[in-house]
Parts: sequence; structure tokens; C-alpha cells
Amino acid sequence: MEAPSRSHRLAVATFLVAGCLAGSASAQSLPRGQKWVASWAASAHGPYPSGNASAQPVLDFAIESAERGAIDQTFRLIIRPDLWSDRIRLRFANTFGTQPVTFDDVFVGLQAAAGTIVRGTNRRVTFENGKDRLTLAAGQSAFSDPITLTFVERDKVPLLTGRKLAISFHTPGPTGPMTWHAKALQTSYVTAPRSGSHAGDDTDDAFAFTTTSWFFIDALDVMAPENTVVVACFGDSITDGTASTLNGDDRWPDVLSRRLHAAYGARVSVVNAGIGGNRVTGPASYSPSTPFAGGPSALDRLDRDVLGLSGLSAVIWLEGINDLSSGASVETIVEGIKEGVKRMRAHRSSLRIVGATITSSLGATSASGTPDIDTKRQAVNAFIRTGGLFDAVADFDAATRDPETGGLRAPFQPNSTIGGAGDRLHPNRAGYQAMANAIDLALFASRTRRP
Repeated sequence: MEAPSRSHRLAVATFLVAGCLAGSASAQSLPRGQKWVASWAASAHGPYPSGNASAQPVLDFAIESAERGAIDQTFRLIIRPDLWSDRIRLRFANTFGTQPVTFDDVFVGLQAAAGTIVRGTNRRVTFENGKDRLTLAAGQSAFSDPITLTFVERDKVPLLTGRKLAISFHTPGPTGPMTWHAKALQTSYVTAPRSGSHAGDDTDDAFAFTTTSWFFIDALDVMAPENTVVVACFGDSITDGTASTLNGDDRWPDVLSRRLHAAYGARVSVVNAGIGGNRVTGPASYSPSTPFAGGPSALDRLDRDVLGLSGLSAVIWLEGINDLSSGASVETIVEGIKEGVKRMRAHRSSLRIVGATITSSLGATSASGTPDIDTKRQAVNAFIRTGGLFDAVADFDAATRDPETGGLRAPFQPNSTIGGAGDRLHPNRAGYQAMANAIDLALFASRTRRP
């Protein structure tokens, strides 16, 4: 395997710096038997508008210039924690910015409907031991101070299942190029430029514009028992949820989450580290000045987006179809997968790593739909199944492939996001359910036992 690329070395350095910035939050004494665990994540890429958003409204009126970014306006981002707790923290990211970005008037509350917040739940967020604002240099990220959500009562946590948080923050700006996650498949809200701060508002009257992307936030942690398991789903658009239901939370990681919670209760958290268009090994370099719609390669972003997740216990890795369609050889992909797994095991020997077979795109309208690509896909899958690299295999290919045509099963093809026949590459809601149902929950049983 070649030496790490320059972009990988920069990513590692940035991750280490970010870890230092987060120290004031993480170094605070934790309650006995508790730890921080990732409850939601959105892998950063960009800068905006580089990416593959789904069902995105025209943002020209909300974001006047990609180069200048947000100007004296407020974002209200809607996210669904996979695990609830009365103590949380947020990670803000300027990973792919080119100048310092300041956030002030940061609040988090329980979403009521659309961009409104349940009255009495909106809590101010502070940073660096009580400051009301955070300034991040280009390339940096940092956690907030711990936040107490008084509306989360231990005996009523089940009532919050499926509920969502509204994270609101004002950017005095201009922010410059904005770090984002394009394919949120979740409606969030933005005020007009030069409209001031509305983060503390319970109503959404000031939030005239909507977006199906997330900006500037890439993780939410919760305080949980120290035996809590965190499963990261690592991959491309099929993990990110292309063709799933807008606001429906039916990507395969979402379905897996519901299965695991039904089996193990609140002792597990599932987070999504997919990026639409992502590749195992390409592009060779990535920077704000030369972005790629699929984000940094899986190997370049591994430390930040997966190994940097709090409480990480297991990884399910599905990736490779975009490498194949871009002309990468089977050998290049296999070597990239080997390198990624090697680094995961070096990070933590106890990490459970599950390899997922690549689903079929034979007959797809994209470059991945040719018989030649399908032959190569099968070769990569043969390695995943029999190479002995992984602790277990999730056979997504077998769960979704039509044995007669070799392509995606017909019921899994229609697009659940925007309607239509689909592209024969991305499964829909039904396809993602089949994928999640193909994962053996027993793989995580030993890690979710009560102490």
C-alpha cells in the first residue's frame, strides 16, 4: 500500500488539533460508570455546494454566495438522536472552511413541528467553560460544554424515541466557504441573510427557507453507561440513504438501529458515517479549493469520521461501487479495504469490524450499470466474503439482488425520496429494510450485556 496521501496526513493533523480543542469538554470529570457516546453523526465534506444533496430546494435566496457563506443569519438544524440522555454535547466543525467562523446564540431544544420548538425546552449552549460564542479556525472542530436537557426524564425516555432536536445557531459572518453534510434527507431551516439572531425563538416565523442538508455540526454525544455500544455505519450514498424517504428515517442504518434497540434497549447507539459519492481510495487529494462531490476518500476521512466517534465499539463498512465506476481496479479497492481495516484494528484491537458486500447496480443508468463493472463487483464481494479480513460479513448483495436478472430486485428500485422508477443503483425504503434485516444482531450481543 502507498504511503498516506498528503490529504490524509492533513486530516490526521486536523483531527488531533480538534481533539485538543475539545479537551475542555472531554476532560471534565465524568460520573462514575458513565462515558460520552456518539448518538448522531454527519460526516463533514464540502465546502458547500460541493456534494450530492437529495430533494434540495434552491438555496440562492438563503445563501447568497458560496464564497461568502452565511451572513448574519440563523440555522435551525433538525437531527434525531439515536440515544437520549439528559446530558449531551455538540461538535461544531469548520473542517473545510478557509477562514475562522464564529457561532453565537447557540441553542438546542425539542422539535415540535417543522421549525418550531416545544415551549420551555430551548437551552442555551456554551463553549470553553461558559462562553456564549465559539470561533473555529479553518480546519478545526470543537465540542460544546456539556448541556443539561431538563425535559429528558429518565423514566420517560421511551416517550422520546423517534423525536428530534432542533439545534439553532447564529453566524455573524460572512462565514466564508461552509462545511456541510449535503445528503441529510431531513428538512432543516434557515433565516434570510442579514436578519440577525433568532436561535432563541420558539417559533419558526423567522425561518423562511428550508434545506435538506446539515451545516457546521458533525456530531452529538450523550452521557450513557460505560457498557453502551456504538455502531458506526461507514460508506457511500447507499449508507447515506439516497432514495430513502425524505424525513422518514428509513436508511439501512436507521432500520438497523430500530432492530438493535428492540433487542438490547438503550445499551446501543447507531450512527451514520456515509457520504453520497464516497470512494474507498479516491480522490488522491481533497481540499476546500479542490473539493470532490463524494467527499474525501474513506481512507482519508477514517480517523475523523469513524475512529473519532465517542465510544466507538463496532464498524459496518459498505463501500466500493463508486471506485469501480470511476475505473479503479479490483486490486486497488481490496488493498484500500485492507488498509482501512488495518488502521481500525490498530486504533482499537477490540473493535468489531463487519464487512458488507456491495449491492448490485447491473442495468443502472449510471456508469456502474455495465456487465464489466458487475463482474468486478462480484470479485470484490468474493474477497469480502472469504478473505478472512472481517469479524463478520453482512451480505447486502444476497439480500437485494434478483437471482434471475443479477440486478437490484424490482420492488427495491422505485425512488422513495422523489418518486419515479429509481436508478437501479440505490435501493429504496424496502431495499434498505432488507439490508438491515440481513445483519445478524448476535454480532453485537456480547458487547451489550449488562455488567
